[in-house]
Amino acid sequence: MDVLTDNFSLYGKGFLGTLELTVYASILALVLGFVMASFRVAPVGSLRVLGTVWVTVLRNTPLTLLFFAVLLGLPRFGLVLPFNVFAVIALGCYTSAFICEVLRSGINTVPTGQGEAARSLGMTFGQSLGAIVLPQAFRSVIPPVGSTLIALAKNSAIAGAFSVTELLGTYKTLNELGYSIIWTFVWIAVGYLIITLAISALFHVMEKRWGVAR
Repeated sequence: MDVLTDNFSLYGKGFLGTLELTVYASILALVLGFVMASFRVAPVGSLRVLGTVWVTVLRNTPLTLLFFAVLLGLPRFGLVLPFNVFAVIALGCYTSAFICEVLRSGINTVPTGQGEAARSLGMTFGQSLGAIVLPQAFRSVIPPVGSTLIALAKNSAIAGAFSVTELLGTYKTLNELGYSIIWTFVWIAVGYLIITLAISALFHVMEKRWGVAR
């Protein structure tokens, strides 16, 4: 217990760092995932190819390698940003590929006749997707989207290896100070548990309110 009470500010800083990474990367992942899912079901072939390439490349690239590419590669091309911003970009882009596939699966559960009926009424593809298809797809993808964002929260631990302040990285300082490594990791695990349970509770409420009745 001493490791927590003696270093509460350090744990708090790491916890807030992980929370910040999770929130901002989740927003980016949801936006990009929505865009790429729209591309993957679009009637324009070039957009479908772009969406497919995005998903294929990111889903099959190790997240650590993506962190290296973003945090160490982009500055070589003149793009210099704080490391935590680069970490959000890496996490958000990586997770967007999985969000895209979840949304696309939800879109595929909507009967094609509904989209065709909307277009027969004069609605464009974008209008039918936004007003007819996506609202129905959203109801069926709430649980898997929640699970994907929980995975994002845990994946944020990789950012600590790139000088980004986050929860797991606190063990280095505490280990140097001579605290028990076991209790150090116990309280780190509690911090991650708080974040993941909060995400789970949020999506449970969303599922009860808007999810498909079972």
